[in-house]
Amino acid sequence: MSNVPVARPKIVCLCGSLRFSREFATERTRLTLDLVIVLAPEATEAPVLDPLLVRALGELHLRRIDLADEVRIVNPGGYIGEATRREIAYAAALGKPVTYVHERAIGDS
Repeated sequence: MSNVPVARPKIVCLCGSLRFSREFATERTRLTLDLVIVLAPEATEAPVLDPLLVRALGELHLRRIDLADEVRIVNPGGYIGEATRREIAYAAALGKPVTYVHERAIGDS
């Protein structure tokens, strides 16, 4: 066990398109070095996923949001896709703070 005292760390759930894997990795590293617990989706290597599995993975990600103190959107160029919009709405309905790595695109609500 470490002798370094750490208070209960903040838990942040990263959301966004997995096409931005480099940006996810950068934000995950930055938050970890700030002593934050990071929850994030994992990219899968399967070329085509079963639709039921895709839905189950989406629900799994909502459970990550349930556990989080904050939801952080990885959105290079302000991009926010349909699934991420759903996750933002879910987090907002739970009263979770939603923050963005990049500025939001004009017209985003």
